[in-house]
Amino acid sequence: MRKFILVWSGQTASIIGSQMTSFAMTIWAWEITGHATALALFGLFNQLPRILIAPFAGVIVDRFNRKVLMMVGDTVAGLSAIAILLLYLTGNLQIWHLYVTATINGSFEEIQELAYLAAISTMVPKQQYSRASSISFLASYGSSIVAPAASGTFYPTIGFMGIVIIDIATFAIAIATLLLTPIPQPTITETESFTHPNIYKEIWFGWRYIVARPSLLAMLVFISLFWFAHDFGASLYAPMILARTGNDARVLATVASVAGGSGVVGALLMSTLGGPKRRIHGFLLGTIAVGMSKMVFGFAQILWIWIPAQFCSSINFPMLGSCSDAIWLAKVKPQVQGRVFAIRSMSVSIASTLGYCVAGPLADYVFEPAMKPGGSLAAIFGGMFGNKAGAGMALLYVISSICLLAISLIGYTSRRLRDVETITPDSDVE
Repeated sequence: MRKFILVWSGQTASIIGSQMTSFAMTIWAWEITGHATALALFGLFNQLPRILIAPFAGVIVDRFNRKVLMMVGDTVAGLSAIAILLLYLTGNLQIWHLYVTATINGSFEEIQELAYLAAISTMVPKQQYSRASSISFLASYGSSIVAPAASGTFYPTIGFMGIVIIDIATFAIAIATLLLTPIPQPTITETESFTHPNIYKEIWFGWRYIVARPSLLAMLVFISLFWFAHDFGASLYAPMILARTGNDARVLATVASVAGGSGVVGALLMSTLGGPKRRIHGFLLGTIAVGMSKMVFGFAQILWIWIPAQFCSSINFPMLGSCSDAIWLAKVKPQVQGRVFAIRSMSVSIASTLGYCVAGPLADYVFEPAMKPGGSLAAIFGGMFGNKAGAGMALLYVISSICLLAISLIGYTSRRLRDVETITPDSDVE
């Protein structure tokens, strides 16, 4: 695990810097616009390029050096941060600039994340897949503790500019650790090489690989539906809290830090205990618990209910995510993981993008006006959600949480999904 830990530590530093900047951008954009749609567009512009580039990214990851691809991703993100800093210093920064950089970063992040995930199977043995994946979640959730707290604390003193400078420094750390760490490349056999003259046949190889294994296809459909419902609500998360607290960035930072702390606890439990023997149970039970917790979060209107609801939600993501990754890593040959994981990523990105596209406008133009005094929904739901700013977003958040729970419960009834580990053989015994 030593090589993996070194790479992981550099990527963790980069994630912390990026999340600090993202948090500062959220506050800055909300102060300027006051609209949920403006914040939802960050997610939209980050996801759209992922959809377009994912199939090509899979081919690139399987064909080129994965270590170099990760370094390119960090370099582009660092250059984007420098561009934002220069625009801010010259007084020319506008919100559309953030959308442009989100689009550029989304494209290269897709390649970088695929390369990182595919590299796990060449750096650690199969029995450590769950542990390695959970350690990766430890990075993302650990940064969710540090980044919002640091950004919320430093924003009033060093401002947007200082936070972006910190972000740029973390990219340098990430690149340095990659330079110091050898990452093995998988051996490509003749049957797995790129023999088709048509690039599109190579691109859709991943789709054919999944379709030929119905249980993996069932997982793909379930994951896509889950993330549609999840990101529909996630796009409302920050504006709902800010609207209900009178733009109190400290409350948003507190809830985000609780999410990170809970995720760290979950990741530590997974990395220590290794997760359930049947990983599919960890995956499906985790999604059910998330749906229930988020429903409570949406009904709440005060910090002291948001905190335990957020903790109960976030503690499940390392388990469900690492169990899912471990299944895919075990069932898909390392030589073709780039193309197969690209299809999974593209499907999730499409679902996520649809969630972001729909949620913001629905909140701003339908549910928020309808929940104001005299609105069409106020008489029905006003007793549960109130009629102040953020009530419409809260109602919409609860609806998305109910859908999330329903999808999770239905998923457990599918034998193809529930028995994926026995129906589909591991890649090393095919």
